[in-house]
Amino acid sequence: MEALRAEGLEKRYGEGETEVWALRGVDLLLQSGKVVALLGPSGAGKSTLIKVLGLVTHADRGDLWMNGERVLEGGRPVADVGELRRSHLGFVFQKANLIPFLNARKNVEVACEIGERYSPGKRAAELLAYLGVGHRADAYPSMLSGGEQQRVAIARALANGPSLILADEPTAALDRDRGRAVMDLLRRVAHEQGTAVVVVTHDHRALDVFDATYEMEDGRLSGPNLAA
Repeated sequence: MEALRAEGLEKRYGEGETEVWALRGVDLLLQSGKVVALLGPSGAGKSTLIKVLGLVTHADRGDLWMNGERVLEGGRPVADVGELRRSHLGFVFQKANLIPFLNARKNVEVACEIGERYSPGKRAAELLAYLGVGHRADAYPSMLSGGEQQRVAIARALANGPSLILADEPTAALDRDRGRAVMDLLRRVAHEQGTAVVVVTHDHRALDVFDATYEMEDGRLSGPNLAA
């Protein structure tokens, strides 16, 4: 099933001599249940692409579909962006960004309450258990390791059953073993939950996790390079 399709995405910042192309005619097709990597040097346009796909930043040009529904036309929204984020998208960042005065369970419950799709308590308990941190449900973020915090963050991203998870450098703050564990979890989420997952990463040690990899440079996207 097609989770996302982007055609001809363009984005520029600045004008005249300060003009910078962040995206140059980017086309991308993502299937449900697949986890893909987005690689490239700093300034290549990776974060801008994630923001456009996540409906955080508008494109200047291009079209975008989610689950067959057109959501951007000519770079501009043609649907309720807030509702799309709640119903279709989950986000994982370099830092877990958990609410510090809420325990792990409450951090996930808050996301459930925003989406209003599941019973918050039941959904949070199920996701934390699924991701191996059910026993840490009552712990506050300061009591969790970096890897545990990212597991809770992934649970939060899954709270409303999104069709697409966008992860921007989710292992950058973790050591090798914890980083690998988080990458393995994202692969598991994609394959078992049927969610499409896009991961921006500089960590070439975990590329065997991905079903395909894409390369970005100077705002242009190439690929996919399929896993063996």
